Amino acid sequence: MSPSPFAMEQIFNSISLGLIVLDAQQTVRMWNGWVERHTSIPANQAIGKHISEAFEELPSRAILNAITNTLNYGLPVVLSNALHRSPLPLFQRSEHEPESEKVRIDQSITITPITAEYGERHCLIQISDSTTSIKREKILRTHSEALKREATTDSLTGIYNRRFFDEHYKMAMGHAVRHKVPLSVFMVDIDYFKEYNDSYGHVAGDKALIQVAAALRKQLMRATDVLARFGGEEFILMLPNMAPDSAMQFAEKLRMAVWDLNIPHINSRISQRISVSIGFSNFYKHPDVDANSLLKCADAALYEAKKAGRNQSQYLTLQHFNVQSTAPVGTLHKSVSN
Repeated sequence: MSPSPFAMEQIFNSISLGLIVLDAQQTVRMWNGWVERHTSIPANQAIGKHISEAFEELPSRAILNAITNTLNYGLPVVLSNALHRSPLPLFQRSEHEPESEKVRIDQSITITPITAEYGERHCLIQISDSTTSIKREKILRTHSEALKREATTDSLTGIYNRRFFDEHYKMAMGHAVRHKVPLSVFMVDIDYFKEYNDSYGHVAGDKALIQVAAALRKQLMRATDVLARFGGEEFILMLPNMAPDSAMQFAEKLRMAVWDLNIPHINSRISQRISVSIGFSNFYKHPDVDANSLLKCADAALYEAKKAGRNQSQYLTLQHFNVQSTAPVGTLHKSVSN
């Protein structure tokens, strides 16, 4: 037994979905209870009006065009809420909110052709409130971004971590090889940091690490430049398209940026403030050099900087670097220390 027209009307007015039926002239033939609640326009006022005149505001051009296309060509249309968030003037209704502060609903809309009496084409507009799902998606996206930041960021200093560097270093090296452009790597180590922790405590040590990381980060000028905490008191920087001459000047900028922080270090064997030692190298059109060679070369240069007295930078060229040697041989450039 099919439900009576009265029962069908009750069903249409009770469901949590907006239903509007338009005839071939785009005149409203159905306007259910959900639409009434979210427009504050009773069905008897909307039925018989053109869709563009039924609401208190004009519907968007996108939905008016979609309705016309459905009626003309008999094809269903789905309006994505990513592109069309609120094509119809439908609002959240609350007794506690003044009329002037009503909030427009985010909508998902489907327009379907239907055949009425005598074969005339009508269309059914189905509207659902997607506000909650959009909020949920935003929350999930925010959580996802937060997890991604946690996975790639050093929790103490806020700069990138070793994992991020390793992934992006391989890509940067591949780009340098393919496009025959230079790539410079800098290893920065805080001098006598164990003695600093012993003298001032680990809380002060953490604070010093944060200050040093911030000073190094301020020297970066391009989005492609990467600074990461390599481990403990050691940092690593990767700068694409930086030639050796520029790298030498940049290494000194890094050293002086930390020196100028003037963080007291009474047990440093160099001075009475925190300083750094820097080792760096440069890749540029070197045949048969794997990605690890440049890192090992920069690390060997850092070893030379420490051996020479610290608070200085040393440059070691890849051309003369022997990765198998325990005592690397290379062309060294030493910066002037304070």
